[in-house]
Amino acid sequence: MTDRPYHHGDLRRAALAATVEAIEQGGGPAALSLRDVARRAGVSHAAFKHHFGAKPGLLTALAAEGYDLLADAVTAAGDDLVEAGVAYVRFAVGHPAHFEVMFQPGLHHADDPQLIAARERADQALTAVLSTAATETSELAAWSIVHGFAGLWLSGALPANLGDDAGNAARPVIRLLSFTP
Repeated sequence: MTDRPYHHGDLRRAALAATVEAIEQGGGPAALSLRDVARRAGVSHAAFKHHFGAKPGLLTALAAEGYDLLADAVTAAGDDLVEAGVAYVRFAVGHPAHFEVMFQPGLHHADDPQLIAARERADQALTAVLSTAATETSELAAWSIVHGFAGLWLSGALPANLGDDAGNAARPVIRLLSFTP
């Protein structure tokens, strides 16, 4: 018998926080264990499984939260392309577990309505700031640069002399985007 209660004040919030912790401390989403996350959240495995189903259900909720956080970050940056790019990089560095799960559709249910809505919200925020881009190819280039920079930063592949603030390090790189044909 377990001493963990079935009911929880905010199981979703606790589960997502525990998932982030487990991913960041335990070797990424591939090594994620639902039992470990349930233990970290302070609930029984059965209660946890009842709420999220299997691992993809939990990772879907994490990805949806990530897209919402990304949309908030980019929107808060305003309509300046450089600052929106910096916000994207800072989001990735500040939320590495979310970032990793969001862009691996094999980990979650890509057809989940909440995930689709959150992804569309993030896409709209990014599209609004990218409206200064001359072409669809320019939009792809901008996303590739900020996403690639974030991935390189997170993997530790960038030189140490860039400092310890990913956003400040990314700013001069993002400024190189001119979108002139």
